[in-house]
Amino acid sequence: MKQLALDIGFAPVPTLSNFVRAGNEATVEHLRLWADNPMRSPVPTFLWGEGGSGKTHLLRAVNEALREQGGRVGWLDAGTHDPVEFDDQWDAVLLDDCHLYTAAQQAAAFNWFVNAQNPAHGPARWVLAAATCPPADLRLREDLRTRLGWGHVFQLQALGETERRSVLRRAADDRGVFLGDEVMDYMLRRFSRDLSSLMMLLDQLDAYALRTQRAITIPLIKSMLEDE
Repeated sequence: MKQLALDIGFAPVPTLSNFVRAGNEATVEHLRLWADNPMRSPVPTFLWGEGGSGKTHLLRAVNEALREQGGRVGWLDAGTHDPVEFDDQWDAVLLDDCHLYTAAQQAAAFNWFVNAQNPAHGPARWVLAAATCPPADLRLREDLRTRLGWGHVFQLQALGETERRSVLRRAADDRGVFLGDEVMDYMLRRFSRDLSSLMMLLDQLDAYALRTQRAITIPLIKSMLEDE
């Protein structure tokens, strides 16, 4: 059965705290230590893993951590059509979806990387990048590909079926709502299976169930989608 993309409401702000670490504890700890002290090390970090493994969540979580400290970040992803020039005021450079970069985005990413590591003013800046494959397999210009892979490289492990169900069950219990097995089966079968989308769906179901004074059932999910 074809999965449905979830496009309702707003997802919670990604943070390192609300990322489910199962299988990725070392990666999250590495990012947390750096986010707590942005100048601790200029060695680049590269995250890779399949879609839904949490790469964008972690990059946005680092971005949020720096923003809360008053920091500034250069952000580039596949949707950035007109990348700006490198800014010496940036505290870090975050490069998401590297595997999808166009020639112009690759040129900008290379320029940002070089300027971050060898800035005209001040100390070297951290570069955090992510893609769906390891640096060696990226189909990018060679000078960018090799630079992305010379620092710390972490593979993100996606949550398995049992872990997804466990997280959903715990999240529902925390909200004081009952999530039956048939409802969970429906959610995992019909919607995007990455955890951020599932948590977003659960938030919407909880709010809709409270508003309509109904239990969370498959008919309620269908009714909510029809009302959107």
